[in-house]
Amino acid sequence: MTRSAIEQPAQCGCGTSKFAVHGAPIIRAYCHCQICQAFNNGPYADITILLAKDVTMIDDTSIAYNTYSAPPAVQRGKCEACGHVAIEFLRLFPLPKLAIIPSVNFSDCTSLPEPSLHIFYHRRVADMPDSLPKYSGYLRSQLVFAQRLLSSMVFS
Repeated sequence: MTRSAIEQPAQCGCGTSKFAVHGAPIIRAYCHCQICQAFNNGPYADITILLAKDVTMIDDTSIAYNTYSAPPAVQRGKCEACGHVAIEFLRLFPLPKLAIIPSVNFSDCTSLPEPSLHIFYHRRVADMPDSLPKYSGYLRSQLVFAQRLLSSMVFS
């Protein structure tokens, strides 16, 4: 599978926290974990992951970062003006630093890859009526997601 590069702006809900994306998304997924539910104030998170080097922060002074659980230590950033999720960063040694962006924050969601799986499905608030693979359990969700992530990074 070949990843297609995108060039577009992205931002939080109010537009205060802005960044530019200039690279190929690695993977897009739905996460149903309780941290994502609470952090995104919704039943799941629709996330697109890129290499952090492919994201240029235009004004990151408007973003408040927090770490909710470790490991992995995901730096989760919300816009201080509107409180919406802006961007998250993840460092998993020996991988390069990753950027996790809510898919809704992209100016053109049609250029993003289709979601490829659901993780932490045992924590779902409602069933998802799609044909995507659904993985439950902490270990199984983490392992499958890591495998898909690595596979997309290596074989793209």
